[in-house]
Amino acid sequence: MPDLNNLPEQALIHAKLPGAWFADCHSIDIVYSGQSALSLFLQLASQTPGWVNALMLIRNKLVSLAGLKDLGLLSGLQKGRAEADYQPGDRVGIFTLLHNSHDEVLLTDQDKHLDVILSLHIKVEGQQARLFATTVVNVHNRLGQLYMLPVRPIHRLIVPHSLKTLANSIA
Repeated sequence: MPDLNNLPEQALIHAKLPGAWFADCHSIDIVYSGQSALSLFLQLASQTPGWVNALMLIRNKLVSLAGLKDLGLLSGLQKGRAEADYQPGDRVGIFTLLHNSHDEVLLTDQDKHLDVILSLHIKVEGQQARLFATTVVNVHNRLGQLYMLPVRPIHRLIVPHSLKTLANSIA
């Protein structure tokens, strides 16, 4: 269930929320052993289920007909690249890194129809942490609105599933 009201005040993604066409936030408790937000994103993306990659392949084929870019697969990370090697402006799978601190990573993708910003924010509570995945979308035109019609419900399935898979893998 989206939980924007519970997003920690210090999360930088708050600044991106005003005027958003779509925004949601899902969170989950995880076992915390000092992982950074970026390392958690890399782990989450590397565990992308096959059905999500299949949906991305379908998406990429369909949107290319409308002149939009092929993003590749969510799991399409550079193999062997160390977390410390990522700098703002670098590609991280299908996203571009905007901000990277220990407790929050902001990633974006921009195209002519819409802009997406994803935040993974960690709120530490002892040996446990709450991980928040927040997505903000700003649409630029009718194509962006049409694009979001099927994406919105699918997104609300993928994010909680991905967070649960991540939490189970580090339990």
